[in-house]
Amino acid sequence: MALFTSQSAAVFYDKLFGALEFTLPRAATGRRGFPKEAMLCAFLVMKCEGFGYITDLMDYLENNRIIAHYCGFDIMRPLPSYWTYDRFLRQLNNGELKTIMAGLVRQLYELGVVDASFIGLDSTPVMANTRQNNPKSFAADKFDPKNHPRCDADCALGVHSASNQHNERRYEFYWGYKSHVLIDCISGLPLYELTTPANVADASPAKDILSASNQILPIRECTFLADKGYDVRDLYNTVKDVYEGEAVIPLNNRSTKKPKKLAVGNPICEAGLAMSKDGKTPDGHGGLRQKFCCPFRQSKTTVCPCNHKNWNNGKKNRGCTKYKAIPSDYRRSIDRECLRFKRTYALRTECERYNSRFKETGQERLWVRNGQSAANLNTLAHISALAVAYAAVLNKSSHSYRSKKALRRSA
Repeated sequence: MALFTSQSAAVFYDKLFGALEFTLPRAATGRRGFPKEAMLCAFLVMKCEGFGYITDLMDYLENNRIIAHYCGFDIMRPLPSYWTYDRFLRQLNNGELKTIMAGLVRQLYELGVVDASFIGLDSTPVMANTRQNNPKSFAADKFDPKNHPRCDADCALGVHSASNQHNERRYEFYWGYKSHVLIDCISGLPLYELTTPANVADASPAKDILSASNQILPIRECTFLADKGYDVRDLYNTVKDVYEGEAVIPLNNRSTKKPKKLAVGNPICEAGLAMSKDGKTPDGHGGLRQKFCCPFRQSKTTVCPCNHKNWNNGKKNRGCTKYKAIPSDYRRSIDRECLRFKRTYALRTECERYNSRFKETGQERLWVRNGQSAANLNTLAHISALAVAYAAVLNKSSHSYRSKKALRRSA
């Protein structure tokens, strides 16, 4: 039996589990009666070490019995088997994990680490354990909605961006789930998370996430940041009316062309001429549109420089016409070109940084094959990030509380 463990790793997990205080219903699991708290701590080791499979965790604890002791296992007896871990993860109620996560968030809030002044919501893809997600598979119909993976009935077909470049529009399909995470954009720590199938739109659970987060921390008068996927009028109104906050979300043009216009807002026609206002018309959705027309629409001597198709239409008002929506709701009234909006929206990059740390825990591709286990693994990954930060603050670490590597170096 190998009992050697590096000093930094032993001290790190001693600090980590010493800072955690939680209990779970039904004190034991498995035929040998392993404590449920010890099983949960073992999965936290798995997330902190970035292991992608249970077998890696089993080998690690078997060769580092002192860490298994810190988890809460009796190291003089055999450690849990593979099926004990798998059954525990499949049968564990995700609400119990969310309660533990909420407790850590409140404790960090009381210590002044997390805040809800600037919060950002984002989702990250989590691929299911199925052969259709194998990039070496050349099956033509592997992403056909009718060809659902038989090994995981809970997953769904989703799509995610395959490039962060603004001039590239590359997307990839996958079978799996989404992890929706509400981030404190100042500390870079999660406040609330929700796992859904991959076919759920990003903005669909946003209102439920805000409501659940408000029960943990008060988010009233917050600044809510999100990308174009959350550009939904109902979400703007919820942030403004329910939470008295401010929404910082760029407009999703939805494949519409951005017309050329003057500094005063008048659009420019195809001939390069400034168009004139021509009254207001309803848009059919309860709002108004400003109508612009050709400056020579009633001229009898002028000729259209671009010979527009509507110039020789035989009508009194000739030439092209354009419409511009008049801001009548909160979504349209936001000035997205001002410096304040751009600097505030820059804080949303903290969501991207956290998603990178989330993937380092081994959650980019799952080894489980059911929705309950997938949701539990995602929540455990977020709990590990909060637990590391809480342990670093309690032990007054001079390094960043966002990184487990920094806390381990200080051990």
